[in-house]
Amino acid sequence: MALSTKQAGVTLVVLCCLTPSVMNLPHPRNYEYDTFVFYNREQWGGREATGVTEMVTPVPYVVIHHSYEPGACFSFEECTAAMRSMQNFHQIHQGWTDIGYNFAVGSDGAVYEGRGWDRVGAHAVGYNVRSIGIVLIGDWVSEVPRLKQLVTVKNLINEGVRLGYISPEYDLIGHRQVSATECPGQALFEEITTWDRFQPTV
Repeated sequence: MALSTKQAGVTLVVLCCLTPSVMNLPHPRNYEYDTFVFYNREQWGGREATGVTEMVTPVPYVVIHHSYEPGACFSFEECTAAMRSMQNFHQIHQGWTDIGYNFAVGSDGAVYEGRGWDRVGAHAVGYNVRSIGIVLIGDWVSEVPRLKQLVTVKNLINEGVRLGYISPEYDLIGHRQVSATECPGQALFEEITTWDRFQPTV
């Protein structure tokens, strides 16, 4: 699953086409990964958080979500718009300090940085301080996400373990297991029950 030279080249072309206002934002937190394309906050045009709580790592949980709205995104342009929409809703309408999720994954197979590895999210009450929250952008009630989206989520989790942010003994759960919600959608929830380290009881 390593990124090929050709794929890396395509990624660089996409980055070069970003608008100057996005490219010139200060202090990007640059990560490089071999198994997926990664866009940091500056690259999708995210605003600064109004407050930050540092995460104590490694965390024992990974919580899977779906966005429901916005719907699935299939390109850099669509997914960055979805990220800005989620951040607007969370910061402006919910009054949170930032977008709630640690990471988002689009149907384009790319990872979009939310709060990142080292900041507490706002995605699962009671579990925020001990979990990484990953949202699969889209409505996954009756449809399973694209294979490339699912594979990227698994690879992102593996990277979190490799880097020491997620415990090797982590439990994988769906949002609905710790909150009264349909999230991450029935189809996606049924899918993740087949994944390694899924925990049916919390």
